[in-house]
Amino acid sequence: QVQLVESGGGLVQPGGSLRLSCAVSGRIFSVNAMRWYRQAPGKQRELVAAITTGGTTNYADSVKGRFTISRDNAKNTMYLQMNSLKPEDTAVYYCNAGIRRFYNSDDTNYWGQGTQVTVSS
Repeated sequence: QVQLVESGGGLVQPGGSLRLSCAVSGRIFSVNAMRWYRQAPGKQRELVAAITTGGTTNYADSVKGRFTISRDNAKNTMYLQMNSLKPEDTAVYYCNAGIRRFYNSDDTNYWGQGTQVTVSS
C-alpha cells in the first residue's frame, strides 16, 4: 500500500514558524509532482504550493515570500517551511503526490491524512 504521512503541525503564535513534512512509503515506482493543500474551517481546499521532481515550484499568492516547499527525492519526502505565520494560515494541511505504482502504470494522486496548523495568540 501507498502511504503519505504528514507531520510537524501544531499551535504557533502569529509571526512564528513551522516545518511540515510528508513522507511517502510503500511499493511505488516513482513519486512525481508533490503538493501541499490546506483547508480552513468553512472554506474550500486550496493549493498552497507544488514542486516537480526537477525542483520547479509554484505558490499560492497568499503564501509567496513566507512559505518554501522542498523535497528530498532520495527519501521520498516533501517539506513545507512556513514562516511569518498568520491566523489566516490556520487550516488542516494535506500532502498530495502523483505516484506511479509500476513502471507502466498511470500517474495517480494520493493524499495524506492531514496535519493541523493553528496560528493564534
